Amino acid sequence: MKNSRRDFVKKTVIGATSISLGGILPGFSAKSYERIIGSNERLMVSCMGVNARGFAVGTNFANQPDCEVLYSCDVDKRASDKFLAEVSKIQGKAPKAAPDFRSTLEDKDVDILMVAAPDHWHATAAILGVQAGKHVYLEKPCSHSPAEGELVVQAARKYNRQIQMGNQRRSWPNSVGAIAEIKNGAIGKPYLAKTWYTNNRAPIGVGKITDVPSWLDYELWQGPAPRRPYKDNLIHYNWHWMWNWGTGEGPNNGTHTVDLARWGLGVDFPVRVSSSGGRYHFNDDWETPDTQIMNMEFGNNTMISWEGRSANRQPIEGGGAGVMFHGEKGSILIADSTSYKVFDITGKLLRHVQGEAFENDSRSLSTPSQKLDAIHIRNFFDGIRSGARLNSEIAEGHKSSLLMQLGNIALRSGRSLNINPENGHILNDKKAMKLWSRDYQNGWELKV
Repeated sequence: MKNSRRDFVKKTVIGATSISLGGILPGFSAKSYERIIGSNERLMVSCMGVNARGFAVGTNFANQPDCEVLYSCDVDKRASDKFLAEVSKIQGKAPKAAPDFRSTLEDKDVDILMVAAPDHWHATAAILGVQAGKHVYLEKPCSHSPAEGELVVQAARKYNRQIQMGNQRRSWPNSVGAIAEIKNGAIGKPYLAKTWYTNNRAPIGVGKITDVPSWLDYELWQGPAPRRPYKDNLIHYNWHWMWNWGTGEGPNNGTHTVDLARWGLGVDFPVRVSSSGGRYHFNDDWETPDTQIMNMEFGNNTMISWEGRSANRQPIEGGGAGVMFHGEKGSILIADSTSYKVFDITGKLLRHVQGEAFENDSRSLSTPSQKLDAIHIRNFFDGIRSGARLNSEIAEGHKSSLLMQLGNIALRSGRSLNINPENGHILNDKKAMKLWSRDYQNGWELKV
């Protein structure tokens, strides 16, 4: 039984990722990650947003043997200089600094635009990228609003470019193996997926309006967002918690596990979404919830719940982020990056499928899982080169981003939302629909 289980997982993961993944789960040959064979033709990348998470993703691209980072694009000169230095060490060749990424889209040598800028830039940058003929690697969430997400999908189709959303767990072998077990009937029909994210984020205080630092192009940083004065507690990370630029903890981190939940349950758009929560822990400039619970119901009698705690990191089921599937015959837990657990209907552990332990911290702001994330990048390359199925093609990425956005809309409008299961649109609620799209700075309105 043990050997057949290993063979099953091995075949499933290889089929889903198109490459060998050394030692990540039982049955894989050792160190095959380092033996990924690249093409003789390098893919050329322009990296937009290279601080923190962008630094991690951009250097991951640079580490691929068949890829070269041509441009470092960031409105923060300090972040760009740091990225340039690191990529130069990796490649033995320095990229060019281009603070405004739009100038790099004119370069015919650029094949890929990597977008890791703040959320309010995601859709705009992705659409500009595909319009210029570039493929796009787009960090989650794929958009700031549901309307933007739909436009990004439309743009990918119109300009026939590949867009992979950066919800990398879609490519992690433990996720692939666990979902395959669900599809193979290990727990019977799954009907409930409970997901969560916990952290201990400090208060952000009350910001003071002050002069823009010399190292920052704040006008370009704001881009499509309506203009607000610069405050000393905004940049870099705290914009996540302000509605003008960010989307809160749900789209920021909940997208990862809710995406796995949607995949495991085999669902697309819900029929009903509700949410409650607020800023409970501190009294500061933080606008989005630090404590939130979302519930999403689907037409096939299944449900997803998400619990987010930004200011209390007590783990759930042993993990800071994870998903537990409950079915007719048992449950499956994914609570770390390299394993999953299968339980029977009484809660008895049947098996713990474990792989090689890579350094991983789900709460890290930048580099939770470099080697595992490289699998997602390789899948993106396969999609560009051979048309291979992307593990998180933009239409799928949009559906998962939308679930979290609908949860936020339900919370902000103060009511449960009825949803059209054909397209995810809100039904018969003018107040909620005011949050379906966002306002733009004049001249920055999105067009496909």
